[in-house]
Amino acid sequence: MLCRIALPLFFVLLCPPLVVAAPQAPLAPEGNTGRYELSTASAGNAMVVTANPLASLAARDMLWAGGSAIDAAIAAQAVLGLVEPQSSGFGGGAFIVYHDGKKTLSIDGRETAPASAQPNRFLGSNGKPLPFYTAVNSGLGVGVPGALAALEESHRRYGKLPWKSLFAPAIRHAREGFPVSPRLHMLIARDRLLAKKTHARDYFLAPDGSAWPAGHLLKNPAYAAALEKIANSGSKEFYRGKLMQGMVKSLTIEGADLSEEDWKNYQPKVAPALCQPYRQYSVCSAPPPSGGLAVLQTLAILDGLGRENDEALRLHQLTEAERLSFADRQRYSADPALVPVPVAALLQKDYVASRRALIGERSMGTASAGTPPGLSSPWGQDGQLLENGTTQIVIADANGHWLSMTSSIEDAFGSRLLIDGMLLNNQLTDFSFLPAESGRPLANRVQPGKRPRSAMSPVIVLDENGRPILALGSPGGSRIIGYVLRALVASLDEGMSPGEVVQLPHVLSRNGATEIDSDLAIGLRESLEARGHTLEPGDMNSGLAIIRRQRGRLEGAADPRREGMATGF
Repeated sequence: MLCRIALPLFFVLLCPPLVVAAPQAPLAPEGNTGRYELSTASAGNAMVVTANPLASLAARDMLWAGGSAIDAAIAAQAVLGLVEPQSSGFGGGAFIVYHDGKKTLSIDGRETAPASAQPNRFLGSNGKPLPFYTAVNSGLGVGVPGALAALEESHRRYGKLPWKSLFAPAIRHAREGFPVSPRLHMLIARDRLLAKKTHARDYFLAPDGSAWPAGHLLKNPAYAAALEKIANSGSKEFYRGKLMQGMVKSLTIEGADLSEEDWKNYQPKVAPALCQPYRQYSVCSAPPPSGGLAVLQTLAILDGLGRENDEALRLHQLTEAERLSFADRQRYSADPALVPVPVAALLQKDYVASRRALIGERSMGTASAGTPPGLSSPWGQDGQLLENGTTQIVIADANGHWLSMTSSIEDAFGSRLLIDGMLLNNQLTDFSFLPAESGRPLANRVQPGKRPRSAMSPVIVLDENGRPILALGSPGGSRIIGYVLRALVASLDEGMSPGEVVQLPHVLSRNGATEIDSDLAIGLRESLEARGHTLEPGDMNSGLAIIRRQRGRLEGAADPRREGMATGF
């Protein structure tokens, strides 16, 4: 543990992955780069878990200085945009769930489509959907970024430290350089699109076209300059000032159609978090268009099934409940500002019971979407699963404020468009490429100003007294919902510690085959197959971050599938 605790700043030089897998083609959500040393921590006052030690240390410094959970999250995100640029940054969006000691809020910083966007945006001249990476590479996938606006709005409500001070760690690392991590090196090396974008190529690749090696000190003066402007002037520089004007101009050259008015009109959305009872707890997540609704509906289905001692039976019930909620998600979930999402109806007790009744002793294989009573749905069934990478931050501060934030630029390295040292997202490819199915419109079709559906599901769990006891979330594209559910059930029903939970082999369903980690025990595989499950093994690259309050202390853990760090005091 010397290289992860005593010398965290240099972990990337001293601690390579324990196991390395290096496929050569881009894989779903960033791809697998092996397992890293498990990072856990226990503390009495405050706790941070992020996907990179430099970000965790920046956040912890803010908490040490008397900052709030949101202060720490801003510092962490600014650093992550530099050291983990493939996953998130101010060129992307985020969902934040925040408990302020009394109430739990959702701050929606999801990207928006331009006013010019139309439902046929991702159709080719033949009327068929564009190949995914054709859409990514076209510039049409870039939406107006929302992460910075959401963080600034959160800081306006809950910040304690000066806005300007929160960017100092990231500015310092950008100017002085940071060591390229083993994971970042491998992801750069296997990405075929970076070399096609001039600024990204010049930054991420050495003069001979190879990926910078792990440990190479990489500097990003353009990012430092942009952060200094944001630190001094706030998000108005990003959405209304010269930064915005330069970005719009550069994006237009690359084929994007975002206008200055699209950027100026962006607003984060603040609302009560979506909360649902589960056992003796209250589980809170972000409302649509996030994946929180599917998480809560799955838990509601499970809540009536009791607690089984048989692990294989528990996994059977979990994945069957996921099939049912995922089918409903694919039909109904979208941006509620433009589509009437039936949240209450999908969580209504009798409807949930009717869905639960469909779970039998054998797997149903594929579930059909239901129709809650009194609801006449005009929507078609969406089969698209093209959602990708992301990062997760969880923080508990000394004053009882807790934060769970899932942040993303969508695909690994997003659009590959590097502007002012920041990678821009390709989040609009989270929309349904087809506008309709069997003559029925899809709820998640492209529309002007719309926010695309997301699987991001940041969660905070409250006890019977309304106090937070658990915060978690994960990257992983459309598998996020399953990753989060597996972690919640293991934490709440099985009493596992954060360190145990992040090491669990994943088992989930996106309403198709039952997807399992390749290291799932043979006995569990055989039991699931005996119940009629078709198993699809693979390396599932989650990135869970978890904080638990247990007997007056805080416990944190970072998923060893990524390079994260838990730290507290």
